[in-house]
Amino acid sequence: MFEAFSNKISSIFEKLRKSGILKEEDVDVALREIRIALLEADVSLDVAKKFIADVKEKAIGQNVIKSVSPGQMVTKIVHDHLVDLLGASSEINVNKKPYKIMLVGLQGAGKTTTAAKLANFFVMKKRKKVLLTSTDTQRPAAIEQLRILSEKIDNTEFIPKNISESYTSHEIASQALRELSDGDFDIFIADTAGRLHIDDVKMDELVDIQKIINPDEILLVADIMTGQDAINIAKKFSEFVKISGIILTRVDGDARGGVALSMRSLTGKPIKFLCVGEQLNDIEFFDSERIAGRLLGMGDVISLVEKAQENFTREEAEESARKLQEGVFSFDDLAAQMEKMSKLGGLKSLIKMLPQSGQLETLMDSQGISDKTVSRNIAIIRSMTKKEKRNYKILNGSRRKRIANGSGTTVQEVNKLIKQYEGALDMMKKFRKMGGFSKMISMLGK
Repeated sequence: MFEAFSNKISSIFEKLRKSGILKEEDVDVALREIRIALLEADVSLDVAKKFIADVKEKAIGQNVIKSVSPGQMVTKIVHDHLVDLLGASSEINVNKKPYKIMLVGLQGAGKTTTAAKLANFFVMKKRKKVLLTSTDTQRPAAIEQLRILSEKIDNTEFIPKNISESYTSHEIASQALRELSDGDFDIFIADTAGRLHIDDVKMDELVDIQKIINPDEILLVADIMTGQDAINIAKKFSEFVKISGIILTRVDGDARGGVALSMRSLTGKPIKFLCVGEQLNDIEFFDSERIAGRLLGMGDVISLVEKAQENFTREEAEESARKLQEGVFSFDDLAAQMEKMSKLGGLKSLIKMLPQSGQLETLMDSQGISDKTVSRNIAIIRSMTKKEKRNYKILNGSRRKRIANGSGTTVQEVNKLIKQYEGALDMMKKFRKMGGFSKMISMLGK
């Protein structure tokens, strides 16, 4: 979403950091480039102007000009203002039971799948029991879609159970509330009918459902691909129902992302979640500190650690560390690590969470390394025999040719993987000579 913007911002600050002494004209040039980057990212003109004015007011102060590391100081000022622009993070407090959430938005914004993702989020990360419902009687297929998705989520039930009956949206909402009171549910999520455009008559239906459900949260689901129109949609919906926050969908696409930077200041409504992919677990809580860090090329190591904790057990991590330390890392172990990396979202997704990700991506591109490379390497390893995986030194020319044919790759690609594996083994040997993990931990402690 912010890739182009982040790359431009990172290059601007790289120039500032190289300056030993920062002059006011240096700040002016940098801010002018940031303003252009904001506008190119589809940020509202008024928001961009105010942002630059606020940053400049602080950035030309004497403390910045005379600071030991002025470039880093300006980076911090921009970071803090980005956090303010994005709005304070406001995670949904679901301690109240049952906590009722109503989703609204235009048709095609992804409300139905977002309802399922949100349910999965509360089940997996908050250990809650969820009741899902859809009042979209205009599209029975949408009700069926959400019912099918709900079956893939643990600790989740769906209403109406029999979609062949001709219910009105009001009847479905009432039935769901009865089920809610009878069952021991923590969260209630109600999907509503989408609108092709803002229609006052259909908006009245939303108002009625709001009165029936009396939700604790009404979240607008907005497609980031609609750009600045998403802001107008948010304002219009707010005239009819009490919008408490926004969920942005298709964040993994190639939209310029400026709407996320403009949303809070122009609508007064916080962004609460981002949908970052097609899978049920591809939803994340919107954290302005982390997003600002990604925008400025500082990475988001906290999110990376959280992803690792969700996909790796402590025992698996300790076993991997032991093998690395003892130098008994086989091709099977390498393939297992690659598969786990894919579960974390793939190589490109992980790189974006690391500091200076733009430079790392450039390096990867120059070396021809990508998620496709990882998939090919897994296929190569799977085409090896058990004996070959244990002892790579027996991989002569004929064996390498057989492995290439079996994996649908070339001999050159097989050779490249073996060379990378040898490099990893050499690195582990050097690591052990330095004292291994215990030595490293001791040094970090000091």
